[in-house]
Amino acid sequence: MNIQPCVYIVDDDYAVRDSLGQVMEMAGFTCRTFESAESFLQSYRSDNPGCLLLDVNMPEMNGDELQTELIRRSIQLPIIFLTAYGDIPTTVRLIKAGAVDFLTKPVPSALLIDRIRTVLQNEVQKHAQNLEKQAFCNRLKSLTSRELELLPLLVAGHSNKEIARQLGVSHRTIEIHRARVLNKTSVTSLLELARLYESCADTV
Repeated sequence: MNIQPCVYIVDDDYAVRDSLGQVMEMAGFTCRTFESAESFLQSYRSDNPGCLLLDVNMPEMNGDELQTELIRRSIQLPIIFLTAYGDIPTTVRLIKAGAVDFLTKPVPSALLIDRIRTVLQNEVQKHAQNLEKQAFCNRLKSLTSRELELLPLLVAGHSNKEIARQLGVSHRTIEIHRARVLNKTSVTSLLELARLYESCADTV
């Protein structure tokens, strides 16, 4: 799957937005620009990975307030703050709240691109893992009650004979159920099954 991440730029200064947009495009990033936090919130959809380049000082809703609103909405979009008036207390507060970086304008293009590339690589990986987890959890719904009963015993590493004894069935029956579980969940090994099962055990 080719996941195309997006760099969202929120800054009330048109010249800054335009300059940053050109830097992003020259670096090969997809980007969208917004003149206010409000316009960004109205437009943003969380179905794609990305990161947010966010100005701190803006009229109406500032960058600090937008970060708080994203947290309130459980939107886990990594934020790189950009400001012409940085200070240590503000930096510490925003980083503690979850920002991945805090840079002072003007930011060297090479530095900014490097930071963004690192963030986007991590986000694409997390997005792919979340899609894999969601698909696996959906496939668990196709398991029978007996297969769901068998599942935690399989991922715990119990042998077929041990499971058969615990469930009071034949060794051959467990072999059949085990094969069906692997087939229905589209995994190729018990190790892969255990990894994915752990990721969504709370949904089973």
